[in-house]
Amino acid sequence: MTEHTTTVLIADGEGHRTLQLTQAETLDLVDQNPSFWVFSDNQMVKRESLAEADFSTIDTVCIVPALVGG
Repeated sequence: MTEHTTTVLIADGEGHRTLQLTQAETLDLVDQNPSFWVFSDNQMVKRESLAEADFSTIDTVCIVPALVGG
């Protein structure tokens, strides 16, 4: 049986990438980018809640640099 994968979009200084990752791979990528914002199906989420989420119901996770205003 294959593990469910989710589309993960990550934006960084080199542009953006679209990946198909498992929940463990997604969480690892989130951990590698601690200052980035995380969105699950266009809703900003806390990293901790993403770890507890049912990934079979998530279509897309976006990992983007945090915006700084002022």
